[in-house]
Amino acid sequence: MDRLAAMRTFVEIVDRGSLTAAAERLDRSQAAVVRSLAALEKHLGVVLLRRTTRRMSLTPEGQEFLTRCRAILTDVDEAERAITRTQQTLVGALRMTAPVEFGRIHLAPLLASFLQAHPRVRADLLLLDRNVDLVSEGVDLALRIGPLADSSMVAIPLGEMRRVTVASPDLLRAVGEPERPGDLATLPCVRQQNLPGLETSWLFSDGRSDVSVPVDGPFGVNQIAAATSACVSGMGFGQFLSYQVREHVARGSLRIVLEDHEPRPWPVSLVYPGGRAVPSRLRALIDWMRDGLAKQRACD
Repeated sequence: MDRLAAMRTFVEIVDRGSLTAAAERLDRSQAAVVRSLAALEKHLGVVLLRRTTRRMSLTPEGQEFLTRCRAILTDVDEAERAITRTQQTLVGALRMTAPVEFGRIHLAPLLASFLQAHPRVRADLLLLDRNVDLVSEGVDLALRIGPLADSSMVAIPLGEMRRVTVASPDLLRAVGEPERPGDLATLPCVRQQNLPGLETSWLFSDGRSDVSVPVDGPFGVNQIAAATSACVSGMGFGQFLSYQVREHVARGSLRIVLEDHEPRPWPVSLVYPGGRAVPSRLRALIDWMRDGLAKQRACD
């Protein structure tokens, strides 16, 4: 007698409430189910189920054995799943892209740990402050911050990212803290030449919709890290995604201003081309990134 198979049959009989239903669930004949139960009772030397033409009930011995069967079968199932997971070796190459600073801070460490866990996978991380055409440039996965325009892509939402306006404490002492977004039109601002629109105007909210405010200043730059450094040195106000200045704000070298007028946060998504099979290595990387970013609270 296969005792594990007999235990599963016994549990199914109890859960389904009848021999017939258990037989259908197990795709076996009713006679085979009856024989399995009888052999189990004979092996144990006890009656597990009292059966009449109208109902079926557990004996005290049957109740105790049911509890132990459930625990044993759960352990067996978990052991099989664990072995299966360890035997699923991922193989192949992956290419991922993300914004420069977000990728440096959050994704590069996660990708390194993923490759350590899956040594037969190779991966390239392309850090670019532009949206890569995934299909034409042969990229498997992208992290995107902002509204998604390409409906042919599959998007996995991760959270939202604030857009904040900051300045150094020294600059705020010198020119005062703006009370309204329009005050920035007469104050020095760091012009970001890498992002369309942020060189000449910034968005804020009036509580109902976004409002564009013209900005200007003596210093312009085409790289995020240089722009944040310029703001820290007091060259002007700056508008950034919250992750780009999180470390400076935590240290006190930058302060967030105009919080009541922040524009709507931008969505953060993992994106991959649709209309094709997803390799197991890519599915594993997506799960790894999603879980890791949630633990880091990277998209709060």
